[in-house]
Amino acid sequence: MLRDDLRTLWTEPRPPDAPARVRRDWALLAAGLAGVALEATLREDVVWRPVAVVLAVWLWLLLLWRRTRPLATVTLAFGAVLLLPLASLVAAPGESVGLHTGAVVLVLVYALPRWGSGREIVLGGAVVVAVGALCVVTDGTPVVEKVVGFVFLLLPGVVGAAVRFRMTARERQLEQLRSREREQLARELHDTVAHHVSAMVIIAQAGRVLAGTDPSAAVEALEGVEEEGARTLEEMRAMVAALRDRGIGADLAPPAGVADLERLARTPGGRLRVDLGLDGELDALPPAVDAAVFRIVQESVTNALRHAVDATELVVRVAAERHTVRVSVRDDGRRTGRGRDGYGLTGLRERATLLGGTLRAGPGADRGWHVDAELPRVRSERGVHSRPRR
Repeated sequence: MLRDDLRTLWTEPRPPDAPARVRRDWALLAAGLAGVALEATLREDVVWRPVAVVLAVWLWLLLLWRRTRPLATVTLAFGAVLLLPLASLVAAPGESVGLHTGAVVLVLVYALPRWGSGREIVLGGAVVVAVGALCVVTDGTPVVEKVVGFVFLLLPGVVGAAVRFRMTARERQLEQLRSREREQLARELHDTVAHHVSAMVIIAQAGRVLAGTDPSAAVEALEGVEEEGARTLEEMRAMVAALRDRGIGADLAPPAGVADLERLARTPGGRLRVDLGLDGELDALPPAVDAAVFRIVQESVTNALRHAVDATELVVRVAAERHTVRVSVRDDGRRTGRGRDGYGLTGLRERATLLGGTLRAGPGADRGWHVDAELPRVRSERGVHSRPRR
């Protein structure tokens, strides 16, 4: 079992989308170099001052590549650190060479398990342990201080591994949420396609019965089959474009839509008044868009009841335009916490993206929480073309 765990660790890939450099990296580098300059100027007990300054600057510059080249930065940093005990023996036995700002290597120890692959973590960890052990052995401090120093060196690596595990677990949960959202959307589309196919069969049967006595009725029946077939093809194309190889569940209950918003607005009761406003032609929306509008409003109402402190009113506006449907939900309460999107909003954003739309959520300018979504009536960019309803 241990061998399997080690093999799994060795083949672990790097975390995706690791940022190369961000603005705070340059701010951190500037602060570090300023600290190196101050320490080199103000400290009087620095041994081999030019060497110590060059080494400290080198360690701080390596920070810029800690996410994209974690193994290389750790190897170069600790290879340079390995020269400190040797320089100490040559220059001044018993005296340490280097600046306190060289402790920036702890950031590189953190970055190794946070951003490295399994192979890089194993090799880089071996370098850190070997160099750290050598420095501890050659140091003249008491044993207890040696042990504490060694643990202090490895602690950032443990923190980096814990952060990586937490972020990986969250990404896994988000992916499961997106999968459930796709499955729910697939069930809704499946129900719609089944409805259209049933209508086509009924119209075709009626046309066959009337073909002998009323040819015009048969022609109308064929036109009805054509229209229903076009609608069915539209929904099937949307399903293939959005879901591809996702499975379809067995729960085919008709999904709630815009027509159910009045019932939803009465649900909170006296705790929160919902001001619902509907504008435009909302009775002929594609089923997937119809269900998405309801889900956005439903999740927004739920979030307001849970998280909006001192909220008294929730303003919901749904407006249908020629090519899009706009949904706006605003409450007048106060939000607690950091305001990061929960799993519900993540699922709604995934659904809006699948339908070719957008969803934005965040705090208002003064107070409250705002959710704004824009959904296309038809996914024309995927090659889906609509036909007007008769």
